[in-house]
Amino acid sequence: MFGLYIFVLAVFVGYQIITKVPALLHTPLMSATNAISGISLVASLVIAGGSYGKLSTILGVIAVAAATVNVVGGFLITDRMLKMFKRKK
Repeated sequence: MFGLYIFVLAVFVGYQIITKVPALLHTPLMSATNAISGISLVASLVIAGGSYGKLSTILGVIAVAAATVNVVGGFLITDRMLKMFKRKK
């Protein structure tokens, strides 16, 4: 029950932050989010590589794949947004 409370609170706080941030600050916010995703990638690598059982290894591999997609996609989008701010020659 405590986990559900934390999840609902995180959804509410995340929605409030995303809707209140001006468009100019989306790129730095996205970069910070990529850094947090990097931390989750390291944690999922630890879980996948540890000897906690077959189920935790499978879930760890799935978490590694999802975190990798999130990190790579986030950096690609950040790079694309930064190119939009460059002056044209």
